[in-house]
Amino acid sequence: MNFKSIPNEYEYLSWPEVKNIAENKRSTIIWPFGAIEQHGPHLPLATDGIFVDDITNEVLKLLPDEIPLKKIPTQYIGFSPEHIGFDGTLSLSSQLLISIISEVGKQLSDVGFKRLILLNAHGGQISLLNTAARELKKIAPNLSIFPCFLWSGVVGLNNLVSKSELENGLHASLSETSLMMEIRPDLVGDERPYEDISSKIPEGWSLEGDAPLAWSTKEISNSGVIGDSRGANKKLGRRFKKIIN
Repeated sequence: MNFKSIPNEYEYLSWPEVKNIAENKRSTIIWPFGAIEQHGPHLPLATDGIFVDDITNEVLKLLPDEIPLKKIPTQYIGFSPEHIGFDGTLSLSSQLLISIISEVGKQLSDVGFKRLILLNAHGGQISLLNTAARELKKIAPNLSIFPCFLWSGVVGLNNLVSKSELENGLHASLSETSLMMEIRPDLVGDERPYEDISSKIPEGWSLEGDAPLAWSTKEISNSGVIGDSRGANKKLGRRFKKIIN
């Protein structure tokens, strides 16, 4: 079959094309996951989805045409209860998102696909997608499932941001603001919020780490930003995009 004429997007294929691709022993589906949640007063609600879409599309361009790898539509609404309380945030329940992944994943497996990559750009649903992958494995044992986080294991990230920002820049801060300035500058507002959240977290506790605290953004941030976005710039965003790709 001539894969060169086939688009990367699953939804633009015909059913015979899907059948032929799925039968390949290397057949793989990428399923990007984002969120619709507040990202401060300066970034769009769809920030995570925009990132994962852009990075996925860039990677697909680099791969040989004959590789049987396709992307299904990005799951934009995710699991974002920590951001409820800020206007605009939409969040599915954990049970519903796991159910969606299980049902779609099982159907992809039944068609014949061998691998499923759950490529996630929202930090608040890392554990949930790991759980969903295990639930799916129970009903689709022939499918290899890889839950991945866009910002995990990025080589060189430590050289681009400070130790403080690495530890506390969790949301809509330097990294995300800079990356959005590179990918979609038209969607970035003029504000560059910063809030010192250290006084709002009890000593010895942390938002992330070996024993993280379950937290709500409203409890620690008035703007919705967790970290420091003041030094964000397009050049830094271009470097982020390069190392993530």
